[in-house]
Amino acid sequence: MASADRNPLVSSQKPSDSGLQAVLHPLVLLTISDYITRHTLRAQQGPIVGALIGQQNGREITIEHAFECATTPKDGYIILDPVWFAQRLDQMKTIHKSPPLDLVGWYTVLPKSGPTPAQLPIHQWILSEHNESSILLAFHPEEAVQHSAGSKLPLTIYESNYEVDEPKADQGEDKEMRDGDPPLKLKFRELPYSVETGEAEMISMNFIARGAGNATVVESTERKKAVINDTNSKGKQPATAPEAPDIGPSIDEHALSAEDEEMIAALTAKANAIKMLQSRVNLLITYLERLPPSYLSPNNATNLSEAQYTTPSHTILRSIQALVSRLSLLVPSDTEAYELEMLRESNDVHLVELLDDVMQSLNEARDIGKKYGIVENAKSHSKKLRDDLSHSSGFNFSSSGDLAA
Repeated sequence: MASADRNPLVSSQKPSDSGLQAVLHPLVLLTISDYITRHTLRAQQGPIVGALIGQQNGREITIEHAFECATTPKDGYIILDPVWFAQRLDQMKTIHKSPPLDLVGWYTVLPKSGPTPAQLPIHQWILSEHNESSILLAFHPEEAVQHSAGSKLPLTIYESNYEVDEPKADQGEDKEMRDGDPPLKLKFRELPYSVETGEAEMISMNFIARGAGNATVVESTERKKAVINDTNSKGKQPATAPEAPDIGPSIDEHALSAEDEEMIAALTAKANAIKMLQSRVNLLITYLERLPPSYLSPNNATNLSEAQYTTPSHTILRSIQALVSRLSLLVPSDTEAYELEMLRESNDVHLVELLDDVMQSLNEARDIGKKYGIVENAKSHSKKLRDDLSHSSGFNFSSSGDLAA
């Protein structure tokens, strides 16, 4: 039954057989999610198809950038526009010269079951015209909707693999005799990948995360002040004039400052990290609790049925044991000395804050002294001018006897 439900285009070989490794960069995920969002909100027609550019160093493929592609119908299938694609690819190669990037694959939206025959024309055209080892990145929107903290990314990366079709099981001993080697068929084999972030991408991701945490529908303070000043500058309005829109105090109550928004973004990032850590710890606990009784001590044995037991993996158990062994290195051996050192550092920080407050107070007192000196000098100068004017402006009139003489 499992073989009947399996996708015939997906290879039955294990992902680790080829030794190929993909390195995915976060900017590619942002580009794909933005394309899917715009395509959905605008109700655009046609499939979501884009190209992936990066580098291939031996058995490692880096996926660093992505761009959307124009499609055109042909013979009942959807293919890429060759002229448009060639021009766009040349532009991307010109932009990304250091280090030089080239086409490594393409992406589209697919179900979790894998590729369908509708994607074969595009993939075969890329294999024949641009890159014979092209990869396919399948984004699963149904998993993105049900995404939870600590879960895997809603995508799967496939590599091209030519295999011989397996013979049908119902043929028995009467197998069909054919001359020569059997034909090879193109299949998609799941490729393991890891996520790698560069310094420039870290800045972009931090900016996007902060913008998402600070997103608000509150009207900006400058806009509200402009509306209020414009209303006040008009003076009294005639009785027939419409009233200005009422900007109630309820909007001001929810407006956050830049410091508050930054603090909320930081706390949100820490809360998400704690949730992810808690989910990973719960996953490890559940895995250990569902091990067979032979792997558990008598005190920790659980009453489960045979079907509920987890198949033990020595690789995972060794990793858990290594993690538990490293925990003692993270916990300080001398707790009292550690707490004393933390108290000293906290006191040093508070002392620096107090010294900063004292220096700011001294600067404010010095500014006030300078302003007071300027005001006193201005008062004394104006008083001296008044005294000089009062002495120099007296009139010396002659007496009547002098006029008569």
